[in-house]
Amino acid sequence: MNIVAIANQKGGVGKTTTAINLSTCLASLGKARVLLIDLDPQANVTSGLGFTPTPNTSLYEVLIGGERLADRVIPTRFDNLSLIPSDMDLAGAEIELAQAEDHLTRLREVLSQLRVAAMYDFVFIDCPPSLGVLMTSALAAADELLIPLQCEFFGLEGLAKIVHVQDQVRRSGANPDGRIEGIVMTMYDGRTNLSRQVVEQVREHFPDEVYQTVIRRSVRLGEAPSFGQAIIEYDPASSGSVDYRSLAQEFLTRHR
Repeated sequence: MNIVAIANQKGGVGKTTTAINLSTCLASLGKARVLLIDLDPQANVTSGLGFTPTPNTSLYEVLIGGERLADRVIPTRFDNLSLIPSDMDLAGAEIELAQAEDHLTRLREVLSQLRVAAMYDFVFIDCPPSLGVLMTSALAAADELLIPLQCEFFGLEGLAKIVHVQDQVRRSGANPDGRIEGIVMTMYDGRTNLSRQVVEQVREHFPDEVYQTVIRRSVRLGEAPSFGQAIIEYDPASSGSVDYRSLAQEFLTRHR
């Protein structure tokens, strides 16, 4: 089982879009059992999959009160995809976890239950867009870090920060084996020099980490969550659907 944190402290980079659509595409291929964890108090993954955020359904009570992780897992309409939803209670976990001595490793200990059960091939954690306790806890719990990066200048600055934070977590001893699994270039517009230049620069510095698949800028990708659907449901023929199916195939190839 691989635990993958999908993280970028900068908002609006396609992080949640990638979490939803990579997970659903992998599940639809029928080659992997996937659990998607919504660790963002905004609960965008939860609503983006068609669920209404409801109190006492997130990991909050598991992290703070010691409730069972299995009781938080719910099925989705995709046969191979399960979800742990989010709610606003998680915002309080930022404060309460920070006061605990084991705040960096508590999520890691909780998710160790999944390794014992061996029910999933991949566990994806959608992190909040901030450098708070929830994100650092996810980085400490994950085997791998997947970074969605928009094809804009400020994206390069954000990449340096998230790489630095991941390195800090690794050197702290909380997760010495954590590594960057990959960088997914999002919001790509092949008509502009900027998009091409940003991709070239990132590939120059991270030649082995950057995915060959790029996620093109798409209005349909932005519309799908408002209907509570993944892009492969909302518009199966769209460029977004094509791109995320390709990303899922490339992800599986990397993990064979």
